[in-house]
Amino acid sequence: MNSASTPEPIPVEIFDTTLRDGLQVEGVSATVDDKLRIAEQLDHLGVRFIEGGWPGANPKDIEFFARASTELDLGVSTFVAFGSTRRPRGKVDEDQTLQHLLDANTSAVCIVAKSSEYHVTEALKTTLDEGAGMIADSVEFLHGHGRQVLVDMEHFFDGFKDNPEFSFRALEAAVVKGASHVVLCDTNGGSLPHEVEEIVTAVHAHVGNDVTIGIHCHDDTGCAVANSMAAVRGGARHVQGTLNGLGERTGNANLTSIIPNLQLKQHYVCLPEGHMERLTVVSHRIAETLNRAVDPQAPYVGSSAFAHKAGLHVSAIARAKDAYEHVSPDAVGNGTRFVVSEMAGKATIQMKADDLGIDMDGPAVMQVIDELKRLEHEGYHFEAADASFELLMRRSAGWEHDFFRVESMRVITDEVATGAFNTEATVKVWVGPPENMERHVFTAEGNGPVNAIDTALRRAVQRAYPHLANIHLTDYKVRILDGAGATGAVTRVLLSATDGVRDWTTIGVSPNIIEASWRALEESVVYGLLHAPATTSRP
Repeated sequence: MNSASTPEPIPVEIFDTTLRDGLQVEGVSATVDDKLRIAEQLDHLGVRFIEGGWPGANPKDIEFFARASTELDLGVSTFVAFGSTRRPRGKVDEDQTLQHLLDANTSAVCIVAKSSEYHVTEALKTTLDEGAGMIADSVEFLHGHGRQVLVDMEHFFDGFKDNPEFSFRALEAAVVKGASHVVLCDTNGGSLPHEVEEIVTAVHAHVGNDVTIGIHCHDDTGCAVANSMAAVRGGARHVQGTLNGLGERTGNANLTSIIPNLQLKQHYVCLPEGHMERLTVVSHRIAETLNRAVDPQAPYVGSSAFAHKAGLHVSAIARAKDAYEHVSPDAVGNGTRFVVSEMAGKATIQMKADDLGIDMDGPAVMQVIDELKRLEHEGYHFEAADASFELLMRRSAGWEHDFFRVESMRVITDEVATGAFNTEATVKVWVGPPENMERHVFTAEGNGPVNAIDTALRRAVQRAYPHLANIHLTDYKVRILDGAGATGAVTRVLLSATDGVRDWTTIGVSPNIIEASWRALEESVVYGLLHAPATTSRP
């Protein structure tokens, strides 16, 4: 019998650059407050390093680093300022970028350096001797001022393929002057996993344990996650990336995939004990802060990552939960979800009810199946509207919400003399439990009928249910179901919402687009209040 003890997992540091590289994605911007909240979430997840941005580059980053020094209280992560080496033929003690790094007052700094002969001679228009000198001088200067120095070796893989001698020389320039990490960057994202592993292995053989080797990949070939893992196999013990894979062009290496791939499937540890379960909620909170929803099909953290449609898969899961799940959803803070359509049978509905904690007997299950078939024939599509389906199941089991009761809703749209359109909605509702209901009438204007009725309904019920302030719409989709009907066609409205913790989608179908929107909106509010924290779900 083998009595040898199981070896300890190998630590791999996680360096998150969402606050710098991630914000280079098109259509995403973050305020200083946003960046502070994201940093707090990353610390809550437990990444080793959080790169905050480029101090001194713009007023926003200047304010961010100033506030971070007093407002960020990180318990796990190290806050990092980013910059570059000194300029060609410049002096370190006169270089503004290096001075900004010192002024940021972070314990660690990360500087980008040219490690490709082509980029030194063509982009910097200088010699290879000067290129190596820029790295050595900058690391020595920052290290001499008490900073931990990480060096991002830009275009390393392309440079290594063309001239490995200079790429090794760039590494040596950083290592001998005190760099703690040399990070090999696949800057244009063109490398493939076998190339990355071969080159990292060669670098590891060259530098040994004198420095920590890191990897920084972009996803231009769709291989950023695979390349990062290949680098770890080759000897890298530091992985850079962004949460949810945000980044310019096609994105950066996605840490929400890399972290569980390394920690759950291989013999590495990336996060402190007990922190892996926070991955999904942190992923969604950061996505919500940046107003960029998580891809439903994202591995591990997407809402469909552990979703199963009615059929053989669901039956197999009923017998053995791991039959179609490669890891336990609980391990990453996600959960199993059963997607239901008109093809669902009794077993599927019962499993869905059990999953939601709804007590349903046989007649109630059959009622759900009959109602499901009827509604989907009319144009409903509950695969895409899980929240509406949950409410349907609860009603079939005898539940009716008592948050509010709508007396009437009216929308008026006027075209004024200037050609502009004004939209006004009036909502009359009874709010509160039956024994203590109050009538409220609110009128609100909006930039369209959906916005107007949403605003009016919120004003009518929000005082009784403060949690409604946390709920807002994230997507609104309309589909014409019968094009032959022209302007009288039946429309399907899908409305997505979030409260910052949970995401959900509701549905409405009607020949009247306002009615379809109203049904989806009303159910969205009900679902949000149903799942609100107990302390905020009642007045």
